[in-house]
Amino acid sequence: MLDDLALFVRIAQNRSLSATARQLNVPPATVTRRLRKLEEQVGAQLVHRSARKFSLTSEGEAYYEAFADLIHQAEVSLRGLSADLHDMRGRLRVAAPTNISVGMLEPMWSAFLKSYPEIQLTLLLSNENKDLLENRIDLALRIGPQTDLRLYQKRLGRVATMLVASPGYLAKTGVPERPEDLKSHKLIWVSSLPHWQLKNMDTGEEATQHLTANIAVDDIGLACQFSADGHGIALLPVTETSKKIVEGNLQFVMPQWQGQGREAYAVWPTGRLLSARAKCLRDYMESYMAERPVFQGALPV
Repeated sequence: MLDDLALFVRIAQNRSLSATARQLNVPPATVTRRLRKLEEQVGAQLVHRSARKFSLTSEGEAYYEAFADLIHQAEVSLRGLSADLHDMRGRLRVAAPTNISVGMLEPMWSAFLKSYPEIQLTLLLSNENKDLLENRIDLALRIGPQTDLRLYQKRLGRVATMLVASPGYLAKTGVPERPEDLKSHKLIWVSSLPHWQLKNMDTGEEATQHLTANIAVDDIGLACQFSADGHGIALLPVTETSKKIVEGNLQFVMPQWQGQGREAYAVWPTGRLLSARAKCLRDYMESYMAERPVFQGALPV
């Protein structure tokens, strides 16, 4: 009915059914049929039919006065929304985890800004999952599949997790060879990996460790630093540990055993069309991760 009301407003403004048909590039019979349908729905004749003279009935005048401004504002708003959806210039609010964003993905954010300087990026970093609707977030990067049915998600990549410890700690305590040996070691637990699901990549053997940790934290970066400082063994994503491994502050423990992978997803609210800017960033993140083996489950060299 709203479409037919908009058509009626155009008819009234053009003061002609045939002129409206030409403006909309539709057959005159279509305009006549839709006007007749609207009149049946409202229960009143809106336009006097005359080949010589166009005029609205009193009911037509009332409907025009009631809806002309509303239809105009709706059309203006729709044009603005359409332009915003397709424009590569403007604001883009994005949420992402702190640790990986200021770590291995920092070059990605910087390169994106350089490639698309007219996009005004607001990057909200937090290790907690912000409510996308409440915070008016257009797109989010999240680790792990999302169970919220209000969200669409697209898998971007996967990061391996490995056991790590400092060379100094292992020199004092000895190097564990099997998962059961971990019980005699100091362990550092991080809340994002509540259980250690280990798999031997050579044999396929699996082992799940329910931890009694000596240290428990809710920040991966701090867990990594504690491990590098010699406080124990931690299971951490390789994106967080690779720099310290290259520097010699950490080393892999039982390198044939890997922990559960951490998958990266682009996430956005259902019922909301992605703008061209959000689509651009989603595709950019996907390409960036696809070109780097560490984001496809590989271990850093």
